[in-house]
Amino acid sequence: MIVLGIDPGTAALGYGIVERRGGRLLMIDTGVLSTPSSDALPDRLLAIHRFVAELIELHRPDLVAVERLFFSRNAQTAFAVGQARGVVLLAGAAAHLPVREATPNEIKTAVSGYGAADKEQVGRMVAVCLGLNAAPRPDDAADALAVAIWAANSERDLNGNGHGSGEGDGNGAGRSGLLDLSSIAPARGESAYERAVREALAKEKPGASHRAGGGKAHSGR
Repeated sequence: MIVLGIDPGTAALGYGIVERRGGRLLMIDTGVLSTPSSDALPDRLLAIHRFVAELIELHRPDLVAVERLFFSRNAQTAFAVGQARGVVLLAGAAAHLPVREATPNEIKTAVSGYGAADKEQVGRMVAVCLGLNAAPRPDDAADALAVAIWAANSERDLNGNGHGSGEGDGNGAGRSGLLDLSSIAPARGESAYERAVREALAKEKPGASHRAGGGKAHSGR
């Protein structure tokens, strides 16, 4: 199974492709697409769409995984990330690929075991998960690989529970093509998404600044 993970942004979009071979996860490709701030926004979004479509054509992933937009008090950052996310979702849908989404806290928890892990911790754990000698650089690439790792492991867990790609969950809902976790019939107990939200809210401090996409500092994001 090949997974394309995306850390969305208009100024810098991280991507990471991983493949599961037996019980191992291997990195196939990773990097960052940067779009010039001097370009008009429509041109930057078109460049992102073309690039993601080319990645899909080249690597033929089985699914696309994208970081979900989370809390943000910076409207400009939220809009930039949201626009990039929309373009990525469009590219995945045009290729008829299932899409997975997760919050930054879900991804950090899955990769590092800690929902508030910093970028250095996430990078180190990505290297461990993929058998790399060092953490991938830049951070956007490492974040995208973390998204791909989360999705690959989540897919394995679903398959292990009898939910293969495109199969129903017993309630008539197919899990593989869902773009929003809230549309899945709720399971008993607290879901991973609900837990991530609860943990994030518990760590909030009055006056603290929120940023979309796990606190990205890119000016165009």
